[in-house]
Amino acid sequence: MVAHSEVGNASATDNRARIELAPDTLPHQHRQLRKAAPSTEIQTRFRPFRNQKDFQIITKTTSMLETCGFYWGPMTVEEAHSILKEEPLGTFLIRDSRQKDIFFTLSYRDVNGPISVRIDFQNSRFSLVGSNESFDSLFKLLEHYIASPKKNFVRPYRKVKVQSLQELCRKRIIETCAGEKIDSLPVTSIMKDFLNAFPYRI
Repeated sequence: MVAHSEVGNASATDNRARIELAPDTLPHQHRQLRKAAPSTEIQTRFRPFRNQKDFQIITKTTSMLETCGFYWGPMTVEEAHSILKEEPLGTFLIRDSRQKDIFFTLSYRDVNGPISVRIDFQNSRFSLVGSNESFDSLFKLLEHYIASPKKNFVRPYRKVKVQSLQELCRKRIIETCAGEKIDSLPVTSIMKDFLNAFPYRI
């Protein structure tokens, strides 16, 4: 499938590259539009990517979000808040932002009710809008705030309530050895690939 990622830079916005994407790495909006109009070229709703690195980061992030269980795709703020209002404090989810210059939004259950905050992506780094702290991975951002003493984010709201034994084991291994040490573990290459596919304690 061909999607126009509009990769370019500020001084040459008309020099935009076409990027080949596998269907399973595309955000929900792209796949839905493709089904609705299979014979037309799809223009991404997102702003132009500044460079190839940014495009690759967002592609990888989207792919990992699709398998993490707490990414809900094109969900409205009303839908997200309706889901979270009866959940325990600190329950959170990731959804697509409806704002064109923002990729993702984080919605969570606060003491005063559900809140949504946009996730900014600038200079190849993620941050919560209004925060000065930034990270090279969306999942590192989540891990940082989950570990914070404020405990605004405690647990993700997953589509499947009970995780598989495989996923629970993965999480425990990552918690024990930290993601950076996966390649030195005395396990098979298949297991290392599985752990490296999502090396986060979420």
